[in-house]
Amino acid sequence: MTIHISPNPEKVAQDFASYFSEWVKDKPRAHLALSGGSTPKVLFRHWADQYSEKIDWEKIHFFWGDERCVPPDHEESNFRMANELLLKPLGIPEGHIHRIRGEAAPEAEAERYGQVLKQHLPARRNLPAFDIVLLGMGEDGHTASIFPNQMELLTESAPCAVATHPETGQQRITLTGPVLNNASEVVFLVTGPGKAEKVKEIIENGAHSLRYPAAHVAPKEGKLQWYLDEAAALSVGR
Repeated sequence: MTIHISPNPEKVAQDFASYFSEWVKDKPRAHLALSGGSTPKVLFRHWADQYSEKIDWEKIHFFWGDERCVPPDHEESNFRMANELLLKPLGIPEGHIHRIRGEAAPEAEAERYGQVLKQHLPARRNLPAFDIVLLGMGEDGHTASIFPNQMELLTESAPCAVATHPETGQQRITLTGPVLNNASEVVFLVTGPGKAEKVKEIIENGAHSLRYPAAHVAPKEGKLQWYLDEAAALSVGR
C-alpha cells in the first residue's frame, strides 16, 4: 500500500493526474474503471483542462465501478458526470465508453455488464482484469456500491451485482469484490474530515477492519494506492 497526502482535494486530483499521465505513456491500451463522487469530479475537470494534449486518450477504454439505477441524463448518474466533465470535452470515441445502463432492469444489466467486462478486458484467474480501478469511500466505509450491510458482495462470484443503498433503498449496479481485487492497480481518492477515522482504521488495520467494505479491497497481485487530502488523513498515525 502506498499513501499520498495532499493539502486539499484539488491537489489530490493534480497529483493522481500527474501519476496517471506518466503511467499510461508506455501502455498500448488501458482499461480504466471510473468512480462517482466529489473528488473524481475535480479529477475529471483537471484531466479535461490540463491533460487533453498530454495523454493519448484514444487508447483508453472507460468503464464504471458502479452506477445508480437511473437514466444516463439523470443528475445522480455517474456516467452523466463523467460524460459532461471528461468524455465529451476530450472527444472520447463512443466505442471506448462502456457505461453501465442504469435505466435498464437491474438484474439483467448486472448480467449484461459482466459480459461486457469479459468481452473487453483481459482475463486473470478467470476474471476480468482492469489496469486501474478508481474508487472512493463513503463516510460509512462503503466503496463502489458495496455497503457495510451487503458484505457478501465482496465475495460474490459474478463480476457485477445489484446493490441497494441502506438508507434510500435506491438500487445500484456495482462491480464485486473479486473483480476489484483482480485489478492490476486500485486507487482510492478520498477527501474530507468526515472520513478521517475510517481512513485511519482501514490503513492501520487493513482487512481486520471487518465492518468496512473499503478495507477488503487490496489487489491480490497488484498495487494499492490511497490519495488523501490532509483532512481525510488527519488521524493516520495518531
